[in-house]
Amino acid sequence: MKCLAMGRRFRGGAMLIALLLAVLAGCGERQSEGEEKLGRINGRILTPLEGATLYVYKPGMDLYGPAYALSRATGPDGSFDLQLPEGDYIAVARKRKNGDANGPVLAGDHKSEMLQLTVRGETAELTLLAPVKEGDERRLTEQAAVTDTGISGTISDADGKPVEGARVHVYDHVQMSERPKFVSEKTGPDGRYLIYLPRGGTYYLAARDKFGGPPKLGDLYGRYDQGTIEPSAVVVRAKEILQGVDIRVTKVW
Repeated sequence: MKCLAMGRRFRGGAMLIALLLAVLAGCGERQSEGEEKLGRINGRILTPLEGATLYVYKPGMDLYGPAYALSRATGPDGSFDLQLPEGDYIAVARKRKNGDANGPVLAGDHKSEMLQLTVRGETAELTLLAPVKEGDERRLTEQAAVTDTGISGTISDADGKPVEGARVHVYDHVQMSERPKFVSEKTGPDGRYLIYLPRGGTYYLAARDKFGGPPKLGDLYGRYDQGTIEPSAVVVRAKEILQGVDIRVTKVW
């Protein structure tokens, strides 16, 4: 039986929203009952985009957390090839200019729109456009930098030693359950961070060494709480760099 794959693509400005329905019935060899059936997706990430990764999630997963499956980094022609069990997925292409596989997508990075995908049988083909992100509401923009508003401090571990490679996540609600409004750069060997904010206000801070989804076993995580059960509010005035906001992180067990 010939395999069929159907796709629709819509253009909106510089963005391309690819909506793919891959129905591949009766393709490949028959598998025994109870054995997981596999399919495959391949295609290109344009323009072409070398070094991009296709992140694949199952419905209901945190689309900004760890992915269910990842493609290998694309080659010079932007092509990828990934095998998946049959089922429904959501896919997005990303390329961060700093080379990280995880973390926030910032201005200057590449990101496609989210793509709903159904895999049936052996092969489905898709094409994604991953344009450069021009702005980032969660990070400082060049225009916001002139306000001289922000927070600085150090991140240390349970022994008081500075933690390298951690980020500070800034929230505007005490529950800290939504996505952070702002995220700092990674700390250096001295554990120091400085995050600029577009405006003053009341904020709540957490520090961690991973980005996306809830903290997992083995991750480093801590909140700015001044020894209380609930996170402590950090009040920042406009045109003020609030200093000495230190956060201690411990391993999640």
